[in-house]
Amino acid sequence: MRIEPWYEGMPEPNDLTVRGRDLHDLEWGGKLVFYNCIVGGAIDARFLPSILKGVMEKMHNGPLTGSYARDIRVCVYDGKMHPVDSNDISFKIAGLQAFRQAFQQADPQILEPIYHVEVLCPDDLTGAVMGDLQSRRAIVEGIDSENHFQKVIAKVPLAEMDGYSSSLRSITQGRAKFNMHFQAYEAVPFELQRKLIDEYAKHAKEEYA
Repeated sequence: MRIEPWYEGMPEPNDLTVRGRDLHDLEWGGKLVFYNCIVGGAIDARFLPSILKGVMEKMHNGPLTGSYARDIRVCVYDGKMHPVDSNDISFKIAGLQAFRQAFQQADPQILEPIYHVEVLCPDDLTGAVMGDLQSRRAIVEGIDSENHFQKVIAKVPLAEMDGYSSSLRSITQGRAKFNMHFQAYEAVPFELQRKLIDEYAKHAKEEYA
């Protein structure tokens, strides 16, 4: 099994024999593109749906931190069958395990939702508002004047917006307001990704101890 990040308009694999291609819209967003590249009858085609089920299950449960995986191309190109022991459940488990191992070896990135945030505040409090946003891993994209107020425009990870309403009220004595909406998914910083993976692994180890 080979896995790759998928994107719209991605060229077809040119180093594998493509015998079938299925595009799946995932319930949690994004897509899975699943290719049958088996040659020589190494795996009977009737087992490919079971391999797909295993892949989908692991994408749903999350190979790294329990969060969904999305926008991935999977090419199944080789394998073996046993004349007696091969069955659907065996190939589902094999698909799940192969995907998990390939995913962990593919230098994956954890994505987090980034929100567009606009804060309207008095002139004399702009610095304090910007400082608080930057402490939340925000990237300030601009400042506009609006009457006697300043509008601070930033993009901020949703994970850092917890308690922001109370914090802003405290910083500005209730003299500011903000609005926010989803903008995009972006990769989390490497140090934070490592921390999230380690924490999830520790939690899983304790849970099954």
